[in-house]
Amino acid sequence: MPYKEYVPGKIYWSIGEVAQLLNESTSRVRFWTDHFKSFVKPVRNARGDRKYTESDIDALKVIQYLVTERRMTLEGAASTMKNSMDSTAREAQVVFRLRRIQDRLNDIAQIIDENC
Repeated sequence: MPYKEYVPGKIYWSIGEVAQLLNESTSRVRFWTDHFKSFVKPVRNARGDRKYTESDIDALKVIQYLVTERRMTLEGAASTMKNSMDSTAREAQVVFRLRRIQDRLNDIAQIIDENC
């Protein structure tokens, strides 16, 4: 599933939208949210649903990068985020953008294959 884009001007995203944005399951986003409470702090609406901000999503991108790309443990990822968040966030953003580009290229290749 291709990565979803940010919606300009949007303040809050649902857990389903965040999962689509990260190309992860909602249960994994919920797990990361619960485990990395000092970095991901979604607000809750009256029904108790989590509402994520852009800052929360950026932190989740870093978590995703550290856990899935660099294969760190949750504790290792938390330690890295605590000690070097800025450089790690830049690395994570580059990887995230490259994945979106790869998804777009795959979509183009599929269209070309279908039309040939």
